[in-house]
Amino acid sequence: MATLAFIGLGNMGYPMAGHLANSGHEVRVYNRSQTKKDQWLKEFRGQGFGDVATTVSNCDAVILCVGRDDDVRDLLTGSHNAMAAMRPGALIIDHTTTSATLAEDMASAAQNFNLRFADVPVSGGQQGAINGQLSLMVGCHTDDYPEIKQLTSPYTRMIERMGDIGCGQKTKMVNQICVAGLIQALAEGLHFAEQAGLDRSKVMEVISQGAAGSWQMSNRHQTMIDGEYHHGFAIDWMRKDLDICLEEANRNGANLAVTRLVNQYYGELQTLGAGRQDTSALLLRLQQQKA
Repeated sequence: MATLAFIGLGNMGYPMAGHLANSGHEVRVYNRSQTKKDQWLKEFRGQGFGDVATTVSNCDAVILCVGRDDDVRDLLTGSHNAMAAMRPGALIIDHTTTSATLAEDMASAAQNFNLRFADVPVSGGQQGAINGQLSLMVGCHTDDYPEIKQLTSPYTRMIERMGDIGCGQKTKMVNQICVAGLIQALAEGLHFAEQAGLDRSKVMEVISQGAAGSWQMSNRHQTMIDGEYHHGFAIDWMRKDLDICLEEANRNGANLAVTRLVNQYYGELQTLGAGRQDTSALLLRLQQQKA
């Protein structure tokens, strides 16, 4: 069992830290919201702290699950300067979806403090985090992978080392590129079925068993039909992720025409005030355009 610091008790981090505590690790938690931290401590065994430096001191590993590049930078090398407070040789596992450039910068900074860094974005959503069934994409030094695999096992269904630092984030970009296209296709299919006067639930039941089937179709078609978008992964976060994908594509020369278009559609939904709604609200955009 290890002594672990977990920073970021959001929709994903909260249950992930809980799985670590339930598996027997000594878990020390920090969150910007005191209320969320207190709630976690009532539900799970661990320690909570009011500052990052105290949280990470004398830990075997520090695990991050926060929001954006700037959040990670501020925690590790900025105003909180967690790296300076960590024990030499400790491992940093960053589950935040960030740019690959940020991962490379943090890995370089970690070396200066005799620390180890790995970019380990996740896929599987809030429900996957709750069920301990996440897929992890790892960018790390080869020697660090066995430790990462062992420490994250309480909430992992699938894990794979994708390459050196930054490769985990680039793999997550592929994930978001594919998801964006799938949701737009599903939204257009449902919109077409509605305009054609078809029973949309029956249509989805039939085609989901064939080549058109996907996780999005199986898990989102009914909520989309019902107009329920107050769940799942928010448009604001997807927009952040797709911006990262497009910036990386500009660097490597990839042509992401569909991704660029869907990102534009999400921008339109943000303008309509739907930024906190689920990414499947792409159907709502089509329905409002028709109206």
